[in-house]
Amino acid sequence: MGQLDGDGRSKEDVTSGSGPSVGSPTSDPVKYGELVVLGYNGFLPQGDKGRRRSKFPFFRREKPTGIKRSRHYVVDTPQHSKAVLDAQVHSISYTLSRNQAVVVEYVPDEDTDMFQIGRSSEMPIDFVVMDTVPGDKSGSVDKTMQSTISRFACRILVDRKPPHATRLFAAGFDSSRNIFLGEKATKWEENGVIDGLTTNGVLLLHVKGNFVDGGAKPLPWREVSVNGGLYTMRESRSAPQKGKKMDMESCILEDGSMIDLCGVTLLWRSAEGLEKSPSRRELETLLDLVNAGRPQCPVGLNTLVVGRKTNSLDREPYIYLKCGHVQGLHEWNPGQKKGTESKERTCPICMTIGPFVALTMAFESACYCDTGALTHAFAPQQAVGMFAFVPCGHMVTAKTANYWANIPIPHGTKGYLAECPFCATPLEGSTGFVRLIFQDWIS
Repeated sequence: MGQLDGDGRSKEDVTSGSGPSVGSPTSDPVKYGELVVLGYNGFLPQGDKGRRRSKFPFFRREKPTGIKRSRHYVVDTPQHSKAVLDAQVHSISYTLSRNQAVVVEYVPDEDTDMFQIGRSSEMPIDFVVMDTVPGDKSGSVDKTMQSTISRFACRILVDRKPPHATRLFAAGFDSSRNIFLGEKATKWEENGVIDGLTTNGVLLLHVKGNFVDGGAKPLPWREVSVNGGLYTMRESRSAPQKGKKMDMESCILEDGSMIDLCGVTLLWRSAEGLEKSPSRRELETLLDLVNAGRPQCPVGLNTLVVGRKTNSLDREPYIYLKCGHVQGLHEWNPGQKKGTESKERTCPICMTIGPFVALTMAFESACYCDTGALTHAFAPQQAVGMFAFVPCGHMVTAKTANYWANIPIPHGTKGYLAECPFCATPLEGSTGFVRLIFQDWIS
């Protein structure tokens, strides 16, 4: 292993895209779980490199990197206090007024490991995340778009000993190991302990039930404070008034919990949950079963190849998202003027008019709720706010389709929409998915 930095991480781990994942040891590979970025189907368009990835495995560090609260005191100018100036001391500064602030110091905790997430590429951030744009990710990213994700968005502390409780906290420490909550930030004191919220908030959603059997149901979204308390949602994302504290709820992540950082949504899968989820090889086997049936296009009468690259356009499967009929790419489209760019076509089987998009395989196994047959596809909305219609058509199991069609993902300052977890496209109507109908062999 290469030289360790101040947080106990191998410098090779955080700079190499081909080496072990961040925090991954070579002698003690205890895996805590994974955070999966929704909307990328298992890979980033530019490739998974270093700390910029589509999913982030959590491994026990070679040396503990956790911290715990120590003491707090009032100062006139936090920027000049000893704890803030000392780059070896973790501290959080709560500015109360121009001439008064509360500084909370933290000390090393031998029982936990700390991981940090945010938009910044600075070394304290273990997992660098960017804003997720719905739809195809193969194009170039609009770098002029202003991000709403905090540079140091949140931190996660994991118990090094079983059962490895994994706790979420708002805000992360910068390169000087400091967190600053400005005068305008929402903050309060309760029972002698000061706490606060970040500008756009760190949201957490737990599920009730078992994620891997498709029977889990979403609980309400909560906002996580800097100290890890859970609160009901603010009136809008950055409203000054905090919500009601939920004393009976915990910031401990469970299998299927989701984190929203106002621009990107992350799915937490525990190590135990991942063991029960389908592997990439199992998904490939399910796909082979579909192709073993030799599905045909009822128009061109040619055999379609589902979920595999082919050099023949007439063998690529497309789906009518209103009715579910799967066919090849064809020109049969009565009622549409030649040369128009309408996304809607008339299905030659049932004459239903609706979007006609490519049928693609959903390969991010962490988003699957079961290992059933590939029988359904997600159906996107025609238009959502600023987003025009974006094709989706990701093919999944029935339980997976039903689960994600009923999960509200934060959009904007106060809205929620169900979305395809493989491309982040908002879903259509009350179901958000359609059953696949292949010619002859699937009814």
